[in-house]
Amino acid sequence: MPVTGPANFRPINQKNFSRLDYQVMRLVFESQNHLGRLCDETIYQNDLLARLSAAGLSACKEIPVTVTHGNFTKTYWLDLVVENAAIYELKTTHALVGAHEAQLLNYLFLCSAQHGKLINFRPLQIESRFINARQSRFERLQFSIETHHWQERDPTDLIFRTRFLELVKDWGCLLDVALYTEAMIHFAGGENKVAQRLPLISRSTPLGTQPFLLLNPETAFVITALTEGIPNYHQHLRSLIQLSPLKVLQWINLEHHTIQFTSLTR
Repeated sequence: MPVTGPANFRPINQKNFSRLDYQVMRLVFESQNHLGRLCDETIYQNDLLARLSAAGLSACKEIPVTVTHGNFTKTYWLDLVVENAAIYELKTTHALVGAHEAQLLNYLFLCSAQHGKLINFRPLQIESRFINARQSRFERLQFSIETHHWQERDPTDLIFRTRFLELVKDWGCLLDVALYTEAMIHFAGGENKVAQRLPLISRSTPLGTQPFLLLNPETAFVITALTEGIPNYHQHLRSLIQLSPLKVLQWINLEHHTIQFTSLTR
């Protein structure tokens, strides 16, 4: 299996999760009332773990979830798993944002779990959001491919596209785009080789250097998961490549269950 995570992770329906969450949130409020709102995340994690245990609820912290493909390995750490059924991700930040939701959804998909919750201890009042994974692993493995705007001018282009499709066939769609990107950097030769800064020039004026991910000296790649604003992003990528010394920018966009391969050239 490409993912190893919590043993005996059990399914839980919405009704039972709501009952469980009611108990958990009562302890979350108690924790903030006792500790205040300025502690580090680990302090709240340890306090909440102790309160859950005292309340008779099984809970574990820092549970590893390891994703593999070929010789690529990535390990995530779940803040809290309660009753072997629900994932709680704890934060101490100004406000919850979309990136936090994507992080927890990524964990749910990897664990084939259904329900989780973000909890932010920093605001005056506890901030929380339910996150539900509504698609099974089988559903995430179903996808279509669009390649009518894709060109392969170099053997590395074919290797790149083939490897990415193998990756999605193994892991499925809808995971964190950073995970796909990190894996492709690994297979393209590693961070030191792939991540490079290139000069940008406008009207013969040097503007400085810009980070790119390189497949070869003339070709860079970018992976996104855009579901809206795709034409606008396409135009900005085209502007970027015109300023750079690159000849090709290979763009992969995962729009839900559609993988769009696009080549932008100078």
